[in-house]
Amino acid sequence: MQAETRINNGMSKIERANFGSKLGVILATAGSAVGLGNVWRFPYMAGENGGAVFIIIYVGCVLLLGIPCMISEFIVGRHGQSNTARAFRKLAGGTPWALIGYMGVLTGFLITGYYAVVSGWCLQYMWASLSGHLQGDPEYFKTYFIELSSDPIKPVFWTVVILLMAHLIIENGVRNGIEKASKVMMPTLFVLLLLIVGASCMLPNAYKGVEFLFKPDFSKIDSDVFLGALGQSFYSMSIAMGCLCTYASYFSEKTNLTKAASQIAIIDCVVAILAGLMIFPAAFSVGVEPDSGPSLIFITLPNVFQQAFSGMPVMGYIISLLFFVLLSLAALTSLMSLHEVSTAFVQEELHTTRRRAALAVTVTTAIIGAFCSLSLGAYDGLTFFGEALFDWFDFVTGQIFLPVVGFLTCIFIGWYVPHQIVRDEFSNRGELKDYVRYFHRYLFLIKYVCPLAILFIFLHQLGLLN
Repeated sequence: MQAETRINNGMSKIERANFGSKLGVILATAGSAVGLGNVWRFPYMAGENGGAVFIIIYVGCVLLLGIPCMISEFIVGRHGQSNTARAFRKLAGGTPWALIGYMGVLTGFLITGYYAVVSGWCLQYMWASLSGHLQGDPEYFKTYFIELSSDPIKPVFWTVVILLMAHLIIENGVRNGIEKASKVMMPTLFVLLLLIVGASCMLPNAYKGVEFLFKPDFSKIDSDVFLGALGQSFYSMSIAMGCLCTYASYFSEKTNLTKAASQIAIIDCVVAILAGLMIFPAAFSVGVEPDSGPSLIFITLPNVFQQAFSGMPVMGYIISLLFFVLLSLAALTSLMSLHEVSTAFVQEELHTTRRRAALAVTVTTAIIGAFCSLSLGAYDGLTFFGEALFDWFDFVTGQIFLPVVGFLTCIFIGWYVPHQIVRDEFSNRGELKDYVRYFHRYLFLIKYVCPLAILFIFLHQLGLLN
């Protein structure tokens, strides 16, 4: 009771914008989860880890672990009705648990900076496809990417451009900015995915790529495959970045958190699998190995599309262009949500306008992005212990902050926050009577299963567990 009293102190809700419709809730939050993690990272992870068996484990991890973690962030965000840091602070009641929220905001802020660099590469490739410059042999595409990533001007320019695009959406607010943009971008992303999947699956020998994705070889299962799928399930759903918590603060009291999380998880899985269907049938049709790694999107795929549609150069040009438009859209939807995490924090904690808060975030993340981009070859001084600044941002956020914040959030919700508060949010204060009976299953997962799973991911990423 003492903990509950502490939590309820000072909990008067401030006036806060809300999403205008259930569709807006799903598309905006799905846009946060669906990004380069699905369209870029998932295909190469599946390629390196056995295809179908990786997908089976990945989907299982999303359903069993990803959804409970997403619900937990939703509970914090909606209950707090404020930015991620303040929402955790309200529930923490003056205890050090409040630091989880600040870590989440910091993680989202740092990711925004270096993620904008990769997003900028997508815009550059879209422009290069449009202007017909993505043509040549495999060595040409490798050289093109190396020269782009190490160029002192182009990637910085595109980093700023895509941050400005996110800025223009964010400064218009929740309904007129985030929700309206999501209602356009997410359906467009799905249409583009389906068009490219259709073209890819009609290529000669495309069935080999389909088999790779849907015909499991269970002999390929090992600890690396399992832990890789587990890590990807958390990475691709934007867990522990502050995005889900921030967006949940814009949910209405009637939003069914479990249903919303389940729908978003399904969308996340469908997009990831469609991304595989878009890439691997084309890759197998020209004899490209599926384990091309992180270079798959920017080095291998442009060459794959050129070879696969060599008999139809116009179709090759269209597919290549549509692919990088798709990639840019996926990058922008996630960048938009990451930007909102910091914007909401600055606006509420510094008591300023949304426009000024958004501008502050855009300028500071553009500076971070510029330094991260320049560290990839333009200036040798931007390295620490032999690693580029970009790689340090990737390592610190992806392999340390994300698992730590995710782990602490599970412990916080499962062991510290009074179960009555968690139950009330989970069941909309008892109105969702059918969900009350699922509460204890959710609580068991968030208290025991999810923290252990995240701990395994953390130790594996640091090389302490094989």
